Amino acid sequence: MLADFLIHNTAEVLTCAGPAPRAGSRQGDVRSIARAAVAAYAGRIVFVGFESLVSGEVELAPDARILDARGGVVVPGFVDPHTHIVFAGDRREELRRRLAGASYEEIAADGGGILSTVIATRAASERQLASDTRARLDEMLRCGTTTCEAKSGYGLTTEDELKMLRVIRTLAADHPIELSPTFMGAHEVPAEYRNRHRAYVDLVVDSMIPAVAGEGLAEWCDVFCERGVFTPEETREILAAARAAGMKLRIHADELAASGGSGVAADMHVRSADHLIFIDEQNAKRFAATGVVATLLPIASFYLKLDRFAPARLLIDHGVPVALATDVNPGGGFSPSMSFAMTLACFGMGLTLEEALVGATINAAYALDRHHRVGSLEVGKQMDAVVVDGPAIDLIRVGAEPIRTVIKCGRVVWKK
Repeated sequence: MLADFLIHNTAEVLTCAGPAPRAGSRQGDVRSIARAAVAAYAGRIVFVGFESLVSGEVELAPDARILDARGGVVVPGFVDPHTHIVFAGDRREELRRRLAGASYEEIAADGGGILSTVIATRAASERQLASDTRARLDEMLRCGTTTCEAKSGYGLTTEDELKMLRVIRTLAADHPIELSPTFMGAHEVPAEYRNRHRAYVDLVVDSMIPAVAGEGLAEWCDVFCERGVFTPEETREILAAARAAGMKLRIHADELAASGGSGVAADMHVRSADHLIFIDEQNAKRFAATGVVATLLPIASFYLKLDRFAPARLLIDHGVPVALATDVNPGGGFSPSMSFAMTLACFGMGLTLEEALVGATINAAYALDRHHRVGSLEVGKQMDAVVVDGPAIDLIRVGAEPIRTVIKCGRVVWKK
């Protein structure tokens, strides 16, 4: 078989190949091949196996690019299935308040939080938003992310939500990171609707969703089902309207309290339920029965100074596939690093390194319904990979980003 890209001289390749998603005892199945090579042609993998076999299986094109891994470990490119990467403004001052003891709810009640970002994002042009977001995507790329979800949700008017989604479409056309767009007009109730909550739900259902679907701007719809934001009943209504308009479903559930979001996720068979800090055993069992992916965001617990993480071991023990994400956003998640999310998942949630890697790759890809083309290194999939500086355990090394080289579709897109 012909190849125009080859990685060789690896210590090992952790392929994460095989059926998706991984759950229960298979959550940590990374499928390691020692001293392996990976070859690709036209951005697709054509060979994964022992380097000693590659010469008999692969014919290199005259202009083939050969990458010497120099004894490093190769893993699939990271997939980040939950980000709020498109926004304007700066909320670093909120971090100072949080360090002084203020809660998320207290900051929001004082005019901070999501609504302060809404003001800045509404005032920004598409061009400015695209420029700011591109810089954040560049940072994510340096951290090894090759595919990510990107939400709207800081516009909260029909036109401003469309503006955010158009920015995502623009960046998806030319940035190395593959973007999966999510409409999240139900992220918060804007100030002008504070005493007209029902009217805002109607706006989302009757105006925003048809407009977004009409332009084909979103693959997903997400709702923040949380006390003081959107009730379970409102969440069902919004998600049902989005599903009828052709969008797939995900949900912010039970982040700050047991607010009913997990029950909605199971009832509506959403693809991914995210945060889940307060999910209970009953709903964990329902997730396993209905196929809902639990996307966990340990960086959010860290930056919000919460006294708990999502119960990852409960979910894994009940057979729920666990994915990991960064929750990059202007207020409660300043880190674009999937390796940092893995680190916190290991030390805060009790995952093994292998379980965390599966959560950051093939299960994360499944959470975005992209598992058929990204998330693992196997023949036929995109050649999206990361070369790690050192052994695999360095993926959870605190204080240093372990990524040496990032490959997207068989092309080196970043190198240290």
